[in-house]
Amino acid sequence: MRFTLVLLISVAFFGLSGCGSLRSERESGDEKSAKVGESKSVLRISGSSEEKEASLNQADAANAAYQAIERKIIRNADLTIEVASPTESQPKIVSIAESHQGFIVTSEATQRTTEDKTRPEITVRLVVRVPAAQFNQVMEEIRAAGIRVTQEKITGQDVTEEFIDLEARIKNQKALEAQFIEIMKRAGKVEEALQVQRELANVRTEIEKLEGRRRFLENQASLSTINVTLQTTTQIVNAAGFWFSIKSAFSDGFAVAVAIIYFLIRAIIALLPVLVLVVLPLALMAKFVIKRLRRTRTKRQKTDGVELTE
Repeated sequence: MRFTLVLLISVAFFGLSGCGSLRSERESGDEKSAKVGESKSVLRISGSSEEKEASLNQADAANAAYQAIERKIIRNADLTIEVASPTESQPKIVSIAESHQGFIVTSEATQRTTEDKTRPEITVRLVVRVPAAQFNQVMEEIRAAGIRVTQEKITGQDVTEEFIDLEARIKNQKALEAQFIEIMKRAGKVEEALQVQRELANVRTEIEKLEGRRRFLENQASLSTINVTLQTTTQIVNAAGFWFSIKSAFSDGFAVAVAIIYFLIRAIIALLPVLVLVVLPLALMAKFVIKRLRRTRTKRQKTDGVELTE
């Protein structure tokens, strides 16, 4: 009995100690898992912050690279100004362009008659190319060279995106060209080499086309175009009143008389070759024929008179 009682007490003691150890192990395991979870959450938070920092750094780098690209903007202007004498103001515009490393592309002068015949209206048109950095300064100096600006138009076209696209396409085409060159070196048959050569020629043609477009954009963006029109000052006339009507009627009548005289002179000059080459020969021939007919008639009359007397 005593042995059995001691055995039961020892079994109960070991059972209680085992439960306590299991509970302590569970608690320690829960603490470990909680710590692991906390460490994982800390890693996640740190990882997300690192990812955010990396993405922000990439965005900043991309933005800085985009800003570092020189923008390609084509700027053109049309400017019409009134001057005292367009022919005298033309050298001023030329000197302004040349002082800012620019040049004159075309220069054209036209003359138009006005009501005042003694003072014809002269208009000078110039196409000026100047560096884009000097565009605003040149525009200000050209405005200052005239009396008044009657028309001004400035346009701008941003071709940066197209320029970047052209560079990327050129780079890809050159890489493709290098690949075709390597394939040509390894070609064992003549037909394969000829086929690769045709493809290579197409690629080179495309490269030349893209490079030509890029050079055109570079030229247009580096040099701005200014179309300058120089014209004389227009006089403002009061088109009302009795004396203005009389003056207009007199000037209109004088113009009509002059037009009639000019028409008669032109008609005489135009008909003179016809009179000399056509009418005069016909008149001489008709006169000769009439004389011949008169002679023959007189001869017949004489012969008839002689026969009657006999």
